[in-house]
Amino acid sequence: LIHLNYIKSLALGQQYSSIGSQPILCGSIPGLVPKQLRFCRNYIEIMPSVAEGVKLGIQECQHQFRGRRWNCTTIKDNLAIFGPVLDKVKEAGISFKPFTRSAFVHAIASAGVAFAVTRSCAEGTSTMCGCDSHHKGPPGEGWKWGGCSEDAEFGVLVSREFADARENRPDARSAMNRHNNEAGRMTILENMHLRCKCHGLSGSCEVKTCWWAQPDFRLLGDYLKDKYDSASEMAVEKHRESRGWVETLRAKYAFFKHPTERDLVYYEGSPNFCEPNPETGSFGTRDRVCNVSSHGIEGCDLLCCGRGHNTRTEKRKEKCHCIFHWCCYVSCQECVRVYDMHTCK
Repeated sequence: LIHLNYIKSLALGQQYSSIGSQPILCGSIPGLVPKQLRFCRNYIEIMPSVAEGVKLGIQECQHQFRGRRWNCTTIKDNLAIFGPVLDKVKEAGISFKPFTRSAFVHAIASAGVAFAVTRSCAEGTSTMCGCDSHHKGPPGEGWKWGGCSEDAEFGVLVSREFADARENRPDARSAMNRHNNEAGRMTILENMHLRCKCHGLSGSCEVKTCWWAQPDFRLLGDYLKDKYDSASEMAVEKHRESRGWVETLRAKYAFFKHPTERDLVYYEGSPNFCEPNPETGSFGTRDRVCNVSSHGIEGCDLLCCGRGHNTRTEKRKEKCHCIFHWCCYVSCQECVRVYDMHTCK
């Protein structure tokens, strides 16, 4: 979606708020297609939020896959957002192979961009956007509209225009990426809800003011992880049109429920990620911490791919025997505890 060097520059605290810095900012992001470059220059104020949304997506991906063989690993010194996990980095930009992992990556990153832009607008950090005034309607019983309703539709528009700009090829990969990008954004629109604050004497709730708000991003990550676990496998079909051959996707198995625009899709199964493989971007699972008592994917049997695991002891200093003193502080001792650590061979 956006180049990691730009994200790093934001983390280092470089500011790009002045109008005169627009060409330098947008021109310094390698791999932008012309439509993205125009978008960047026209929406310079919200580009930091776009970058923040990508980082948010990466962090959520790492959380959701923390116990899987592929754990959304990134390489800090690599130009690719996710390292070469799903494909090699190309000069034209970052491209992912059509694995199930790719479906989640595109969905959560696109959702992250929409989420971060929407939040930034509600916080008033940009003059280009603000609060939502289209979905208020009449107030409900016992509450009235107040605060700043978040304009998720604007955030979704930004994500759609910027993230989908590259997916304009007439091939199956672009069709898959567009579908999964939109599925990620739909999770925000479908989970918007009223958030309220009470007003009254002694903390009573005689009057409530409510506004339209996004869900927590963790909820979106959990939702998309469920969609990932039930992703639909597609078949690629080629059609001859006036512009040449065009690839489209159809459900591979007719006896399964046809995927909707809210479902994730893929057309190539993922590798097992047990061994390092630069072609697939697999780092393998050697030296990964595993759960010896679990029979799930995070357990040592499955995570270590049957190779077995090593066990070592690790000492940690922790606070213990804490006592509350009236009034008002807590005193603790420091204890050394020994833990068994299990890592894949």
